[in-house]
Amino acid sequence: MKHFRISFLVTFVCLAVAGWWGYSHHGIGGMFSALGVAAILGIMEVSLSFDNAVVNASVLKTWDDYWQKLFLGVGIIIAVFGMRLLFPLVIVAQAADLGIIEVWNLALSDPKAYSAHLTAHHAEVAAFGGMFLLLVFLNFLLDDEKETHWLGSLEEKLCALGKVGSISVMIALGTLMASMTMVPEAQKMVVLMAGLWGILIYVGVDTISSLLEGDDAEGSNVGDMVKRGGIGGFLYLEVLDASFSFDGVIGAFAITTDVVIIMLGLAIGAMFVRSMTVFLVKKGTLDEFVYLEHGAHYAIGILALIMLASMKFHVPEIFTGLIGVAFIVASLWSSVQHKKQQLAA
Repeated sequence: MKHFRISFLVTFVCLAVAGWWGYSHHGIGGMFSALGVAAILGIMEVSLSFDNAVVNASVLKTWDDYWQKLFLGVGIIIAVFGMRLLFPLVIVAQAADLGIIEVWNLALSDPKAYSAHLTAHHAEVAAFGGMFLLLVFLNFLLDDEKETHWLGSLEEKLCALGKVGSISVMIALGTLMASMTMVPEAQKMVVLMAGLWGILIYVGVDTISSLLEGDDAEGSNVGDMVKRGGIGGFLYLEVLDASFSFDGVIGAFAITTDVVIIMLGLAIGAMFVRSMTVFLVKKGTLDEFVYLEHGAHYAIGILALIMLASMKFHVPEIFTGLIGVAFIVASLWSSVQHKKQQLAA
């Protein structure tokens, strides 16, 4: 439990602030409502981002202590305040041609208008996050050097496709072009640009890693780069976390339009995701459960497709969270069975 002490402390503080905020606006009834909504948002964020914790841990376990502490310390500040609070404000500021302070005042004084501005740009956000997450999944799936295969011969054959250069980017571009059929004509160009930015940023992380860590560094792709840590890996995990947070931030407005409660609830979830990441790294859980990383990446692939589908269809947040948990549970079960077979051999 020591890895979760800070998360429980942050939860207590956030719930206390949420209760005070609800009481100051709507009395006793508002206090209990705010507490309940903040708790629900925290649980939702954890369910949506558990696979994020597994992937973070799979990368962090190969880093040195300095970069681990930097990501888990500075990274959580960026995750909570940058992506859960500042990023939505930036989106609305750009859409409404307002300053950040004006948008913050709008969020407090007229949360429904703030929510409308943010959700109006859901398609662009979904295209950006969906493309980045899809490439994360594809570069894991189509890795011809991967030795452990959860789906047996089928996955092994898919991995062989990784020998074809840039096949992941080609599939991502094809998926993005296909998703254009789900958005109105007036939105197609802006959604296309958002998706292309998601792809460019993923590829850009690889380029930055190469430039900053030296051309003679072992390996030549983003997967190799991030596993050694450094600034390239740090940027990769920050963008990955941002892509995960998009879905939670947008989905939170389906539960409440109070931006303060949303920030507090998502902050609770973000802290527990951090604690789970630390727990997985320190306990060596990924080494013990060999298919857990596979399950997390398959959950990421499904989440990417759900984000793209959400440009046209409403996908309940509970479905998104549960399907990710289902992949994690299935991979854990497969890992246990694999371990039993290894011991019996």
